Amino acid sequence: MRSTVLILLFALAAVGQHRPNLNDGVPHGDAPYLIEDGWTPLLNGKDIAGWHGMTAAENRWFTTAGIIYEPYLGPTRLSAVPGSTSGGTMLNGPTGRTVNIVTDQKFGDVELYLEFMIPKGSNSGVYLHGLYEVQVFDSFGSLEPPTSSDGGGIYHRWINNQGVGGSAPSRNVNRPPGEWQWYHIWFRAPRFGADGKKTENAKFLRVLYNGYSIQKDVEVDGPTRAAMEIPEAATNPLMLQGDHGPVAYRNIYWRPLRPIVER
Repeated sequence: MRSTVLILLFALAAVGQHRPNLNDGVPHGDAPYLIEDGWTPLLNGKDIAGWHGMTAAENRWFTTAGIIYEPYLGPTRLSAVPGSTSGGTMLNGPTGRTVNIVTDQKFGDVELYLEFMIPKGSNSGVYLHGLYEVQVFDSFGSLEPPTSSDGGGIYHRWINNQGVGGSAPSRNVNRPPGEWQWYHIWFRAPRFGADGKKTENAKFLRVLYNGYSIQKDVEVDGPTRAAMEIPEAATNPLMLQGDHGPVAYRNIYWRPLRPIVER
């Protein structure tokens, strides 16, 4: 009996040495950048080096050691830890109204992981290539079917003063205001021929929101609303929206796009 138990323990230990496949859309505990190879941070844990404001207007984004949310005192506000001047979390200023912030670096096909917090009623967005938005919005508790304007939506385009297209999330998995939430995004850049003309649209291959698959194989045939005024290209920067209400971001990691393995 003892020898059988030992054999079983050794077998279990051997299995435990193999990293599980974590691209299957099922929550596995820790964030992928902690347990998978190849991830690079876009925040240095000290300041906003590597980022710049989208326009010449004052850039009020800053880093902090942490975020305070006090729903009974100010449910629509986020505050930095008092006395904190640096850290791994980025906040869009003391009022939640400042310029959009853009990476200095450009990306092609990319896998992106990031965490964010919004207070009650707030609004932001994650723009792949600075052009194609995954909506960040306080949709917690909504009983209506989600739309492209809700949290997790691929935002619509804006043509002739009206919304066109977009992709609603398959479900509402928004957490309450003041809680950290996260996106894991697989994005394929648009393709261009030798003449510079676009041959294939950009595509969100998958979006996970708080561990749940909400978007799959969504093409975007052009920039969504409030995108950067830059042309579609094989590589472009990442933009985070900062002018629609308080939002904090942390643990922003990227790696070159890899195949999605589904079970």
